Amino acid sequence: MTQIKSTSIKRIVVRGTNWVGDAVMTVPALRKLRALFPAAHITLATRSLTEGIFIDPDFLDELQLHAHSGILSTIGQVREWRKGQFDLAVLFPNSFESALVAFLAGVPARIGYGTDGRRMLLTHPLPQPEWRSTRHEVYYYLEIIDQLAKITGVSSPDDSATHPPDGSLRVSEVRRKAALDLLDVRAGNPGGKNTPTRPLIALCPGSINSRAKRWPMERYAALADRLINELGAEVLLIGSNDELEVSREVAQLMRGKAVVLTGETDLADAIAILSLVDLLVTNDTGPAHIASALGRPTLVIFGPTNPLTTRPFSEVGEIVRHPPDCAPCMLRDCPIDHRCMTAISPEEVFERAMAILETSAMSGKRQEVQSSTFRMPGYERSKLKLVL
Repeated sequence: MTQIKSTSIKRIVVRGTNWVGDAVMTVPALRKLRALFPAAHITLATRSLTEGIFIDPDFLDELQLHAHSGILSTIGQVREWRKGQFDLAVLFPNSFESALVAFLAGVPARIGYGTDGRRMLLTHPLPQPEWRSTRHEVYYYLEIIDQLAKITGVSSPDDSATHPPDGSLRVSEVRRKAALDLLDVRAGNPGGKNTPTRPLIALCPGSINSRAKRWPMERYAALADRLINELGAEVLLIGSNDELEVSREVAQLMRGKAVVLTGETDLADAIAILSLVDLLVTNDTGPAHIASALGRPTLVIFGPTNPLTTRPFSEVGEIVRHPPDCAPCMLRDCPIDHRCMTAISPEEVFERAMAILETSAMSGKRQEVQSSTFRMPGYERSKLKLVL
């Protein structure tokens, strides 16, 4: 494979992934890219729905957002990439469209997996690793950066085994304070300084792109009631606006009262709220990756998806799973009886939640969330561009 002169790489554009959970899983690769090219200007081109993950990060210089898909969006992206005069395009998604944008924009070096008929559009097409279905998705994105390091002949200080991939997210104290103020208004200061012994527990009963990943709503309701009645917990229901109907149904099925925040916050605010919780119980969806990346205890209910590749990439993330012979099927709707999810009882999830909370309390380690406002030396504050 043709070498790329590292000295020629001044401006890099990274095409980000399309979904929130996937975007979180690219963070270690983005950090390693910054370590490899500390002096380069790095732009992340990503869907607008993932913007909240990348607020003033230490590994990016600029965000370029595209809000839509289709021919107009592609044309807009090509126009902005040409203006950016990028030397290198790193493509995380496997889509044909992402390679087409890089090709039409005339980016000299274009690296990504040679899938979906786009091999001829890339200057450095990579074979998909044989281990993809058996290793975490984080390593799928890191592999692109590792191959880039070989092609350019550069190395970074974190290449040794003593530096595991860093997928952590950080929330500034300003954003945390704003999240506490919101909870003050909605739930009488849960988890704040006046109620330090009251657990703040978030539940995410929805999922945007798969109904099969949803644990039954009546079981979330039963779990929430036990958390309230037996722990005195303040329970939050979170999610996007597309998941509002699910959260409302859970709230209606409950005997107690939950604070329904689903659809009432943007992603950035939801991330700040998750940085405050004592525990998140969720389906295999975006918040599972966010909360665990924030260092918050997370319990994920797995059914049709593969935990080897998409479980939380964090020591504080745990899963509960009773896979039947048909799992993981990766289907969006179960064609039979949803046995992978109905095998998991509210009692089991409650006991696991109790154990996680007790372990967290015994360790006495409530991870201190660092400010996200620091920058690498010599870099300007991140700029933002919106592409149609």
